[in-house]
Amino acid sequence: MNLVEFAAGALRFLEQPPERLPADGFVWIYLERAEFDDRQAEVQALARRLGGAPLLDVHAKDLANAAHPSHFDATSVYDRVIFRRLASAAEVAATGGAAAAGSSARIESRAVGFAVFDRLLVSVHAPGCQVAASLIERLAADVRLGIDAQAARARLPQSPTDVALQMINAMVDSYLDLRKQLAHTLEQAQAALFQARPRRGVWPVLMRARQRLHLLQELCEEQQDAMQEWLEALRELPLSSYGADPQQAQLQRDQLVARTRDVMQHIDRVLHHARRLEQSAETAVQIHFNAQGQRTNDIMRTLTAITAVFLPLNLFTGFFGMNFDHLPLIHSRAGMWAALVLLVLLALAIVLLFWRRRYLTHARDEEPTS
Repeated sequence: MNLVEFAAGALRFLEQPPERLPADGFVWIYLERAEFDDRQAEVQALARRLGGAPLLDVHAKDLANAAHPSHFDATSVYDRVIFRRLASAAEVAATGGAAAAGSSARIESRAVGFAVFDRLLVSVHAPGCQVAASLIERLAADVRLGIDAQAARARLPQSPTDVALQMINAMVDSYLDLRKQLAHTLEQAQAALFQARPRRGVWPVLMRARQRLHLLQELCEEQQDAMQEWLEALRELPLSSYGADPQQAQLQRDQLVARTRDVMQHIDRVLHHARRLEQSAETAVQIHFNAQGQRTNDIMRTLTAITAVFLPLNLFTGFFGMNFDHLPLIHSRAGMWAALVLLVLLALAIVLLFWRRRYLTHARDEEPTS
């Protein structure tokens, strides 16, 4: 269990749980999911002592559930938020997943749970989660670069809700980076589909990419619903919940609402991009089948023209192949050469006619030139 105290424009790590909250700050407890299961009684005692009430049993089970979708729930004392983040390649490899480094792998996500009290934050993470550590490292660097206490205080989160929103914002940014991978995969699949002979493995790649897009949309929609409910809860809280000074309380609420809206905008960007990529994939498939149909039409037109060229020749040879004694040129020495010349002239005339009517012209040659 890791404990961080935010007070007086600084943060410090605690080796033991504090007996009481700091006068002008709050405490953040973050731990891994297995540790939360083992020390749940201790966490409940800290929540009762520092937060004012223990976690409900159903909420404790939600925090311990690794498969829980993104969701929000609230009580009169604290808010419970579950947010699914994108799993790193190392995490997927450690759990025996597919080759996540490949662009066609399934999207893997991990649940991060938050119990947000007025002056206490309890966060439960999956093993190997770097979200909390990265935030602590960044905040510590900001404090070290602070010129004075007031500047340092401005850099630090002002409430447990602010800490949770900053971590959620970092989680959403990882989904923004995922858009580039999906876009690159679909661009390669589309380029392969537009070839005359697409390679054999392009369809499985395209189908897996579409599955990833569907899963990404589901994750974003769950995240969007959770953040929307949290935003409404923040707006409905009385102003006195944010502090005794009305002006400072209003400023803090506006900051939290703005940060929540910013997170929702990032989620909207990911969702919009996923839908656009899915539509682009559908369009590429339709264009591919239209191109294949056009190639088939070109082939059928060529075969039909060839058949039309040889059909009169077959009629000509069939006429002179009848078993009659009295046929023109049948007993003439020059008859074979005359018939051959007539056949060649007839074939050339038919080819010339078809060429003038563009029956033998390639589809690309029919496009108007500018």
